[in-house]
Amino acid sequence: MKMIENETNVTVPLEIIKASEIEPKEVKWLWYPYIPFGKVTLLQGDPGDGKSKFMLSLAALLSKGESLPFSDEEERESITIIYQTTEDDADDTVVPRFNSAGGNGDNLIFIKEDMKSLSFGDNRIREAIEKYNAKLLILDPMSSYIGESCSMNNANETRAEFNHLIAVAKDTGCAIVIIAHMNKMRDTNPLYRTNGSIDIAGAARSILAITRTANKEAPAERYLVQVKSNLATTGSAILFEVAESGVNFVSELEMTGRKKRFLLLLLKWADRVKRNSRQRSSSWKCSKTEKCLPTIAKQNLKKQASRNRLSKRQRRKQELCRTRKAFCGIGLCRWTICREHKNRLSDE
Repeated sequence: MKMIENETNVTVPLEIIKASEIEPKEVKWLWYPYIPFGKVTLLQGDPGDGKSKFMLSLAALLSKGESLPFSDEEERESITIIYQTTEDDADDTVVPRFNSAGGNGDNLIFIKEDMKSLSFGDNRIREAIEKYNAKLLILDPMSSYIGESCSMNNANETRAEFNHLIAVAKDTGCAIVIIAHMNKMRDTNPLYRTNGSIDIAGAARSILAITRTANKEAPAERYLVQVKSNLATTGSAILFEVAESGVNFVSELEMTGRKKRFLLLLLKWADRVKRNSRQRSSSWKCSKTEKCLPTIAKQNLKKQASRNRLSKRQRRKQELCRTRKAFCGIGLCRWTICREHKNRLSDE
């Protein structure tokens, strides 16, 4: 019986290389530890949080050879940036924003897409990077450039498309930044808020996220948080303001301990933080004379459960939670129940 070879069983000569034959290389950085050269970086955030304006402000600095914020480099050579977007027009939005940030227009170029839209596997990307010696490629947004035939929720398809970009970045040494929207699952890990398959987050070597702060008196404030870092230690969070002229960098916050947990949780519950801060009043604050214990009722009672499905004991717990509630912690709501109520439950 004759065996039929499929595409995966094509005869290829075996080649082996020893680790001792490989010359180790150091990772080069466009902006340490956030954006590496020769790799793919993902910048994600909710619509309207200033992702595009943030990247244009960085591009403006790089086009003039100025150092990036909170970087050890004082001076650097100006570089060429390729900027591709389908959300904003170059003439009335992108270029005016770039000029307002003080960028050098000779170092910002666009690949024309009049005849054919770009995708990750388009050979024009490699050709433009090599011809103009571009060191930074920005694709905004990811859903427009991943390819019309690619389903973002299919791991096999997304990985295949990303492999094209990964190869281009590796061969040319160009830093590639993909701007993406977050999904609506706010109750999950920020790493899983990347829109589409988890393989998208897996393919990127660095993932940056932009979120609004909980300060309602400063609606222009944003945090840049590094969600994933495969090539270096996690970078500090950066506080900046979105302005008409671009982005004003304020300060950096070291991602350790309580600050790290708070900023990562803020990515999950940014809307809840703002809503809770508006509803907060003096009657919600914990009394200094009372010792509060975490309630077990909130964990056991689901919001969607109808009242007639609850037992008498569960309804009693729910009533106690409504009569005595307090606001604890920073940014996130944590319900507590006083010791006297705990004792009353145990007595029943």
